[in-house]
Amino acid sequence: MVVKVMIPTPLRQFAAKQESVNLEAGTVGEALNALTSQFSDLKKHLYSDDGRLRSFVNVYVNDEDIRYLQKEKTAVQQGDTISIVPSIAGGVCVSGAGSNSLAGKN
Repeated sequence: MVVKVMIPTPLRQFAAKQESVNLEAGTVGEALNALTSQFSDLKKHLYSDDGRLRSFVNVYVNDEDIRYLQKEKTAVQQGDTISIVPSIAGGVCVSGAGSNSLAGKN
């Protein structure tokens, strides 16, 4: 079955700047393997050295998080969309401001 894999902006530089790729796959794992076979530089960004999907890489099939399905064994159907969404960490530290100032209580 042909599925569409959406590539997030930060990883497009490792996938010939493509926004998405159509691949033949029966499971999420097969799709990701096909993707990293086609674009080998992506592999180190998606998988750890032991071959597991990195913890900060979230994968969805039609908006369903595969962690709550069958992970990489999650079956895909013709026309499904797989989205790779890297977690983003960060925030703002306001120097010299107490927590009350953030709540509008100066």
